[in-house]
This record gives sequence, structure tokens and C-alpha cells, in this order.
Amino acid sequence: MSRVPRIHTDQRLSAHNRFELEAGPSQHLARSLRMGAGDSLVLFDGSGGEYPATIIEAGKRSVLVETGGHRPVETESPLAIHLGIAVSRGERMDWVVQKATELGVSTISPLTSERTEVRLQGERAARKQRHWREIAISACEQCGRNRVPVVGALAPLAEWVGSVAAERKFVLHHRAGPAGQAQGDPRSVALLVGPEGGLSAAEIDSAGLCQFTPLRLGARVMRTETAPLAAIAILQSRWGDMGLGSGA
Repeated sequence: MSRVPRIHTDQRLSAHNRFELEAGPSQHLARSLRMGAGDSLVLFDGSGGEYPATIIEAGKRSVLVETGGHRPVETESPLAIHLGIAVSRGERMDWVVQKATELGVSTISPLTSERTEVRLQGERAARKQRHWREIAISACEQCGRNRVPVVGALAPLAEWVGSVAAERKFVLHHRAGPAGQAQGDPRSVALLVGPEGGLSAAEIDSAGLCQFTPLRLGARVMRTETAPLAAIAILQSRWGDMGLGSGA
């Protein structure tokens, strides 16, 4: 049996409603997946839960669907992770956004730092933000999340470390010592990751003044697209909803 596709829509969903999907999802269903009238799908709008739906009509540019009853399905972690990451070159940032979404982060903030080599301003920065949000949406459709992480506008690192709110804050730094033990399990964590060249000493000091604890991920130095994903997995395993399981 083929997998029922999951599709995000920016329209507010309700039970037993017939409406036309946006152009992007419509073309994906009709052209890429070659779906037609009578085929089933699942819709979600990011506000929580999902709706089984059926295609009523499928044209080249529009698809008419009808929703069923609301299903209060949630796959969100109890740990809210806010990832602040300096923008990387090429497709590395796309990769981080996709995988961080799959790993359950709630917010992703693209940052500029002293050693950031990617320069984005104005409309280019806005286009990139929209692009990264589309990647997060696609990752949610694939992994089963019904809430799309917030992808923030590009911001200076110094501004972000001074404004982000979380119960615990960490900055990845390969020369850091062992992380201290804290009482209780946090419900929110902020994680700061630098660019390819790393954060400067001044940036690490600035983060420290804003209660960020330096964190090292073992003896090996990881690439900028690997380190945040490893750290997120560790945080989810320790305080979130990730762990090893076995089948019956």
C-alpha cells in the first residue's frame, strides 16, 4: 500500500470543508504525484492536528479537496529548542534546516557573525527566509510533524544572544570544558552554532555574558552542518522525546 501524502496549507482548515488548494501543493499533487479525484491525502495547517482529505477534482493548476474530521495528532517534543545558527555557504544551511526540523526544533534563527561568509540583505535575505521555511514545511510533510517550526529573519548574532529566552542556553565551542550539571529538566533550550570558521573569542564571551554555557561534543571537531544536528539529538535524548526503542 502506498503512503498517503501529507500536505501543508496556509489556509485555516476545518472539518468537512471543500476548498481549493494553493498552486504549489496543487501542482505537486496533480503533476508530481499524479493524483486524481477520489485519492486520499492528509492536510495540516500548522495550528495543530491534521485532517484526512479526499481529492474532488484535480486540474493542471488547481486541486479541489474535501476534509474529513479533525485528528488531534501531535508529534512535538516536550523540549522547545531554539536553534540560532550562523548562515553557511552552499546547501549546508538548507541541510541544517531540513534535519533540524526532522529532529523537532521549534524555532530556527539564521544569524550573521564576524566570520560569516554569506552576505544577504534586503530582498535576497527575505527570499532566503521564505526558501528555508519551504524546506521546513517539506520536512514536516515527510516526518509527520503538524506544527511548522518558526524560521526567523536573518539577524546579527549579538542581537540574538541578547534577546533569546530559554531556561538553558548553550553555545557550541570545541575548546569548552565539561558542561555543568543543572537541577531539573528544562522545557526550553537555546543553542548557538557558529559558521564554518567558528565563532570569535569576542562572540563566545558575549554569549557567556548572556548566560550561554560553552558546550563541546566530544573529542572530534564537527563540521558546521553536523555539529548542530548532533547537539539537537543529544538534547532531545536527554530532555526531549528521543530514545532507543525495540519492536515487540
